[in-house]
Amino acid sequence: MKEQLIEHVSSSLGKKKIEELTPLVNIDEIQHAQNSTFEGAKVLRLKGQAPLGGIRNITASVKRAQIGGMLNEGELLEVASTIYGGRRFKKFIEDMIEDEVELPILQQLVNLITPLTDVEREIKMCIDDNGHMLDSASPTLRTIRHQIKSHEASIRSKLESIIRSSSNQKMLSDSIITIRNERYVIPVKQEYRSNFGGLIHDQSASGATLFIEPQAVVSINNQLREVRMKEKQEVEKILHELSAKVSEVSEELLENVKTLAEIDFIFAKALYSKAIKASQPKLNDEGFIKMKKARHPLIPHEEIVPIDVELGKTYSSIIITGPNTGGKTVTLKTTGLLTLMMQSGLHVPCEEGSEMAVFQSIFADIGDEQSIEQNLSTFSSHMTNIIDIIDKVDHESLVLFDELGAGTDPTEGAALAISILDDVYQRGARIIATTHYSELKAYAYNRPGAINASVEFDVETLSPTYRLLIGVPGRSNAFAISERLGLNKEIIDKAKEQISTETNKVENMISSLETSQKAAEKELEEAQKVRDNAEALRKELEDQFSAFEMEKEKLLEEAEKKAHDAVETAKEEAEFIIEELRELQKEANVVKEHQLIDAKKRLEEQQPKLKEKKKKPSVKKVSKELMPGDEVRVLSFGQKGHIVEKISDKEFQVQIGIMKMKVQIDDLELLDRPKQIEKKPMATVRGSNHHVKPELDLRGERFEDAMLRVEKYLDDALLAGYSQVSIIHGKGTGALRKGVLQLLKSHPQIKNSKMAAMNEGGFGNTIVQFK
Repeated sequence: MKEQLIEHVSSSLGKKKIEELTPLVNIDEIQHAQNSTFEGAKVLRLKGQAPLGGIRNITASVKRAQIGGMLNEGELLEVASTIYGGRRFKKFIEDMIEDEVELPILQQLVNLITPLTDVEREIKMCIDDNGHMLDSASPTLRTIRHQIKSHEASIRSKLESIIRSSSNQKMLSDSIITIRNERYVIPVKQEYRSNFGGLIHDQSASGATLFIEPQAVVSINNQLREVRMKEKQEVEKILHELSAKVSEVSEELLENVKTLAEIDFIFAKALYSKAIKASQPKLNDEGFIKMKKARHPLIPHEEIVPIDVELGKTYSSIIITGPNTGGKTVTLKTTGLLTLMMQSGLHVPCEEGSEMAVFQSIFADIGDEQSIEQNLSTFSSHMTNIIDIIDKVDHESLVLFDELGAGTDPTEGAALAISILDDVYQRGARIIATTHYSELKAYAYNRPGAINASVEFDVETLSPTYRLLIGVPGRSNAFAISERLGLNKEIIDKAKEQISTETNKVENMISSLETSQKAAEKELEEAQKVRDNAEALRKELEDQFSAFEMEKEKLLEEAEKKAHDAVETAKEEAEFIIEELRELQKEANVVKEHQLIDAKKRLEEQQPKLKEKKKKPSVKKVSKELMPGDEVRVLSFGQKGHIVEKISDKEFQVQIGIMKMKVQIDDLELLDRPKQIEKKPMATVRGSNHHVKPELDLRGERFEDAMLRVEKYLDDALLAGYSQVSIIHGKGTGALRKGVLQLLKSHPQIKNSKMAAMNEGGFGNTIVQFK
């Protein structure tokens, strides 16, 4: 397993942490380690990766600098790279925290990282990415290297004139300039060695060619050698200075390395968790295990059959019986390995909601009997191991026995196995044991703290299904398998006669249990499907009802507006007519003023009474405490219904027609109460205090999940009667805000959306107004 985990580290720092990894026994330390893995997985889920490149294990180099040693260019470059890697990761986490992603453990770790940008900058100013000292490292070095180039150019110029000379061509083995002993030379044929003078530095394997430094360049080569000595001295001086700067911050560097090792380890755990599709289990120190769909992490995902294992509450011992090659040992190994993984801070390959116990010790007697001790028999090997386990086991132990009592006489072996199980059980340990002894099938029936189990075998395909059946002991399939393979039925019938009546009864009972369990599982699966369909139908009806109410309100508003416009037109025309009548009165003095007033009053009475637009009800206290069965009116809908249950002191579940919904107490009006209702307070439904808030917080959400939440929230907010809500998406990259604005733009019930004021979140918060 460690080999799989090491594949996900980013540096030798993380690799070393994994190699030194051992399970923890303190539940608080284990919980912290589990939480750190969860935070790493959270970062990967939100960002896809963590920038941990460039980090090196520079501990040895830093400690050598501490005692005055000189670091070379490569070592200094690794120091700078590690400083940069730590600084980059620190900013990465701080940016996520600024976007209000909760990462308390990683935040605490990055707070320990010292940026040390000055040391990083000075190293990078002197050494390039290939580990070469730059000319700009010091003015002196720049001058020296300029002199080197000048001398090299002069030497090359003179040597090129020699090899280009037509008179010299026949004396040379090749018209090239090369280097021997850090000096420029030319290849000269042996017989012409005296024609060039100078120094011989090398010869070819055959001796036919000599590599000669002509006398014309000896002096300049000497000067070049002297300048190169100065270059070496200057480079060493710069390396000493840089090493001294590393020494000055050595404590901070060592702390950075220690912190980055822990961070690399955390993300290796997170990446491994993602690779094996693991989840974080709930922890307890009470010996209770409940693993849902547990998978052995070392068996390929497409081959493994998940198992459900529960141990430590109603029973503390599981006795798995049945034939070999059925998967009994895999169950033991899965339970033990996942417990060790959990206590090492790793997530486990189980479904969400699994619970694991923290043990002080885990004992196992598992494996190939012949390889336990080469100098002992099968039985002696097992018994030596079991004796050691019994000497150490206590109530905080998990004990795994594979084929307990095997390797000796079946009768004695079964009796010894029962006695060992009783002894370990009385010490309070949690036990999972496998056996093929039929005598142990009755063990769990006579022990209140034990339960039988088996691994299912498909007689039709003559192969195990590897499904663990808790509560059903294993049964022999020898007769069924033999019959399927074609053994004469008479032979099988005679064999059955040799089996005692009691054994046949037990086998028949086990067969019945298997059949009943399969039927129960099938019915449970069908019931789950029916419940899921009902839930989907309920949600669909709620959505349709909500859409219907909104459409009805919209049509009423449009009708009222048309009616209002028509009435206003009629009133204007009536005023005009009355004004004409007044003019006629002045002229003819026929119509009296009180007649005009009466006429106007009659016109106003003809104006249709318009339905006032429903306003959000004000807070209204109910006079009585509401109870199930009370008839109520939901004020925001204007609909009647009755209370189904009380969710909290301020929230109730109300049924209106075929639809159930959660309603705040301030949105309810008591209409009637049936006499049979007992007048006593209702118990609050634990964990059901959810309600629609005037704001939705999306920070830390994945883009697709966030968009789904926004759509549902807008529907809920409309149903709750809000005229305005806030959607908090944070600043981040801006992708979440852009997605929210596009969704709001296409929503039919949105009147307006705008950025919040600076004191309300500014760019990270959008205010939404409904029509």
